[in-house]
Amino acid sequence: MKIKVGFGFDVHQLAANHPFIMGGVNLEHHSGAFGHSDADVLVHAICDALLGAANLRDIGFHFSNTDERWKGINSLILLKECVALLKEKGWVIGNVDAMLCLEAPKINPHIPQMKVNIAAAAGISEEDISIKATTNETMGFIGRQEGVVAYAVCLIEKEK
Repeated sequence: MKIKVGFGFDVHQLAANHPFIMGGVNLEHHSGAFGHSDADVLVHAICDALLGAANLRDIGFHFSNTDERWKGINSLILLKECVALLKEKGWVIGNVDAMLCLEAPKINPHIPQMKVNIAAAAGISEEDISIKATTNETMGFIGRQEGVVAYAVCLIEKEK
């Protein structure tokens, strides 16, 4: 069996009175991430980790922010597309481990639903997804609640 690991990172600015989608969950908060799609940093980081592990470039290559097809799209759809690209090359997901970095809102109550959403989109078990969150201890753009960051690593595998 051949295995590979991948790393993903995403960052988005926060804007007042904007939806805050994280792991397919709409979080109640006074501001939210914005971007070309729904700006779900967690799912974007996972997509980049998966694509990178399979040597399939990155999320921007496949879903350009200048392409109107992807404007406002639910990022879980992008994740499904990434998984399909991996399957075409014979890869399956072993696991995903992700970390969110933001000051607010609190993420812990939403992690179970995020895992359900991501598992369904990726076609894997919730047991193969780990989501954690931390703050930036009020330092920098994250601490000032100007942006949100997500990191993800994954393992993919296939028969040789």
